[in-house]
Amino acid sequence: MTILGISCHYHEAATALIVDGKLVAASAEERFTRVKHDASFPAHAIDFCLACGRIQPQKLDWVVFYEKPLVKFERTITISMQEFPGSLTFFVDGMRNAFSDKLWIQPKIENYLGISRDRILFVPQHLSHAAASFYPSTFAHAAYLTLDAVGEWSTGSWGTAKGNKIYPKMELRFPHSVGLLYSTLTAYLGFEVNDGEFKVMGMAAFGVPRYRDKIKKLYRLFPDGSIKLDLSYFAFHHSNKHMYNKKFERLFAGCSRFDLGASIQKCTEEIILAMMNHIANVTGEENLVFGGGVALNSVVNGLITKKTPFKRIFIFPAAGDDGGSVGAALYVYHHVLGNKKRYQLKNVFLGKEYSNKEIGECLRTRDDGRGESAKKGRRWEKAPGRTPMPDKQLVEFIADQLSKGKIVGWFEGRAEFGPRALGHRSIIADPRKADMKDIVNARIKFREEFRPFAPVVLSRFAADYFDITEMNLTPYMLGTFASRAIAKKNAPAVVHDDGTSRIQIVNPRTYLGKYGKVVEAFYRKTGVPILLNTSFNLKGEPIVNSPADAISTFERSGLDILVLENYVLTK
Repeated sequence: MTILGISCHYHEAATALIVDGKLVAASAEERFTRVKHDASFPAHAIDFCLACGRIQPQKLDWVVFYEKPLVKFERTITISMQEFPGSLTFFVDGMRNAFSDKLWIQPKIENYLGISRDRILFVPQHLSHAAASFYPSTFAHAAYLTLDAVGEWSTGSWGTAKGNKIYPKMELRFPHSVGLLYSTLTAYLGFEVNDGEFKVMGMAAFGVPRYRDKIKKLYRLFPDGSIKLDLSYFAFHHSNKHMYNKKFERLFAGCSRFDLGASIQKCTEEIILAMMNHIANVTGEENLVFGGGVALNSVVNGLITKKTPFKRIFIFPAAGDDGGSVGAALYVYHHVLGNKKRYQLKNVFLGKEYSNKEIGECLRTRDDGRGESAKKGRRWEKAPGRTPMPDKQLVEFIADQLSKGKIVGWFEGRAEFGPRALGHRSIIADPRKADMKDIVNARIKFREEFRPFAPVVLSRFAADYFDITEMNLTPYMLGTFASRAIAKKNAPAVVHDDGTSRIQIVNPRTYLGKYGKVVEAFYRKTGVPILLNTSFNLKGEPIVNSPADAISTFERSGLDILVLENYVLTK
């Protein structure tokens, strides 16, 4: 049985392909269009998934959309009527979006794939989030919590899951939203909503949460963790252009940006942990699956087993709308169609890959040493198209170059699905000098100086370097944990200002590809079992997808070396 899941027309459009219950391909549209957070109909991602599964679109059994557009349309109408006349522009923009995109998603899918409408299904967004995190987990049963800005009406939901069934219990409804509370502060701090929340989480480490009382004026927290926003401070419920109003501005006038970031992070932790404690007490469950965009707050995730009764956690690595495509397909396969056999997530290397042959051809046709890079005053030290370097030689060469302070763009295998670079589309560097963080931020990524970097650490040394409380989060860089003294001493570039690190653990014996072997070789040369890892992209751009993307990023940045499978390019 083949099921195609689709999410689009809000942000992070994506497609996923399920074959007999197995997730075989998934990608965000942005990776192909090079438009960050591309929300458009994911034609490129659809084509990729079908090609990867070698499936003709007419042979698909089902196509599933990750939300119910008519219910979202109902919310737009209802809120516009409640807030009229202040909601006039909100209503006009909402109608334009609905009639140009979402309300026509069914015929758009029909026309693009050439299938009948009776094979197109729709799943509520928060059920899609819950399904994405439960079905790929190892848990036979669990409580679930989903939190994001807003789905149709729901901004959060919780319930239980067992076997192949999901049982919703309660929901938090728009406009009362933990995600929108955090996003409003993100906008006030000068960052882009649905992108800058990670920046707020990063800057929080540099501040003191001394404005918590001010932030608590924005909402009322109930014993079950639900919140009710004081809408007199907000504008998002009647405006598509503004998140907050003048009253909000007066409340936070003169506040330190970093202290405000620290304060909203602490308040968010308090809200979410209150929710989780309530859910644990009501359900009696020790397993929790967490989904929705808010589940990417790695600082919160690192606290769950410390501050709630839950002993085990699982989060699907693409926890936001992109992962909704996976969840929608899995929900139909398991809950709707009754299939009981589930498949544990092994990795998220579900995207596009390129062979050495394809890469060699790309290098020969793009730049022979006299083309684009030469025009910019750069020449390859090693001519593109030369014979690929054998695996063992490449691993040792890169480890040696890293130990000498070189910064490497690393490209191998299938691209990761989700927002984290996990070693197939990564930038890697030596973590032993604290200033490496500043070098990579300024010279490579061209981004804010307070942004942290993640350590990738060999599995057998992870507990020596970090105080890890939940191992299910570590393969996917989803949890932030305290760094021990040895990490601060030996790998200061990957320890954040508050003494924590968002870690990725690798075992070279089981990890797919050469990336883990490079960490191992670096350890043999330096005695430090850690590398600095960050996503292979520049500020404002999606993570690279193709060899051409990687070469372009290499040329426009201060990267010293580019590895494309077995090809090595140096400046």
